[in-house]
Amino acid sequence: MQQPCPKAESPQSWHGKLNLVYNHSQNKTALIQSKNQAPLKVQRPFYPEGQSVCHSVILHTAGGIVGGDRLSSDFHLQPHSKALITTAAANKVYRSNGLQARQNINIKIDDDACLEWLPQETIFFNGANFRQDIKIELADNANFIGWEINRFGRTARKEKFITGGWRNNTEIWQNNKPLWIDRQYLPGSEEIFHSPHALAGKPITGTLVYIGKPVSLEIIQKIRTLFILPSSPLPLPSPPHGVTRIENGLLCRYRGDSTAEVRNWFVSVWQLLRMFCLNRSSCLPRVWML
Repeated sequence: MQQPCPKAESPQSWHGKLNLVYNHSQNKTALIQSKNQAPLKVQRPFYPEGQSVCHSVILHTAGGIVGGDRLSSDFHLQPHSKALITTAAANKVYRSNGLQARQNINIKIDDDACLEWLPQETIFFNGANFRQDIKIELADNANFIGWEINRFGRTARKEKFITGGWRNNTEIWQNNKPLWIDRQYLPGSEEIFHSPHALAGKPITGTLVYIGKPVSLEIIQKIRTLFILPSSPLPLPSPPHGVTRIENGLLCRYRGDSTAEVRNWFVSVWQLLRMFCLNRSSCLPRVWML
């Protein structure tokens, strides 16, 4: 039997690119290279906490991702540079037209440099077909804090993620040694949405990872207590969060119903890590307050 031909890319598909390079000189981190191709764009650098940390905000000018889109981002932090990168708004991945949308992010962090990669949430419409691949390469003494918050289905409209598919592959390496490899796959279906081994009926997931320095048991316990459990006279069937020590870092997971809940927890964890691991005070990006 003749096999069906793969669907061609839509002529309306975006092939967005973003390349950012940061350099540290004379006690200032500067964005020395910024190349972009629509729909990706970066705002001018901000310095709300002094010249040593450069804040950058990424814009997706098309308003969302559709099947066939290809987005590629490369971030390079040269030695001793410090950057915080976030996004201007929640991202949206729309119902697929039969094509898969893909996003590739490559991050290189040189010696004694630090990147805080803190994008706002991504909303996956029912029927979205999306794959993301992130690779992070760390030099000696480099630090990385990153998170992602995903909403599967437009829950305000009672929509579930029961068709489509989501893949996410994250790799963190240091000196050609894998420190953390995370591969996730969520096929859209009613069974998977309600399975206790998948979403368990909870539309929101979150992952926060820190790699850089060993984290003490005291800090791990403190992070666990930062999560405010919802008030209920009944015990929860399963905890909505978890914290795990990994080599030279930690991992936080969330599965629940509230974007505000996971966001508040992740922000508290990030602020604590800033204080104890980066020797830096809290400074919320102003775009989060708009």
